[in-house]
Amino acid sequence: MLLHAVVHPADIQDRDGGVVVLASLFGAYPFLLKLFADGGYQGPQFRDAAATVLPQLAVEIVKRSDQPRGFEVLPRRWIVERTFAWLGRCRRLSKDFENLTRNAVAFIRLASIRLMLRRLCIPS
Repeated sequence: MLLHAVVHPADIQDRDGGVVVLASLFGAYPFLLKLFADGGYQGPQFRDAAATVLPQLAVEIVKRSDQPRGFEVLPRRWIVERTFAWLGRCRRLSKDFENLTRNAVAFIRLASIRLMLRRLCIPS
């Protein structure tokens, strides 16, 4: 389930955008204890901002190995990639058509609601 999304322009680095996401999470989800992030969020800027905004949050950077051996499933990273694939199935989210970031966030939320309703309504 998608808890929170922030859309920002492409000229913002991942770690700077991550700080924006954490700052907007402040107080919304006090039960969060651990955050898994990829190598783009590695560095002192993101770590210090995360400790300032959400001190109880432990950040774990999931890095790929330095020795390429073909395809390798990384722990917790596949969850994010799977979610992006599910959201990409929605026609409106397959390309970047939106002029306003608030419209893009709205369509991400609608797609997430659709996914959640399917999981609740269709027995597996």
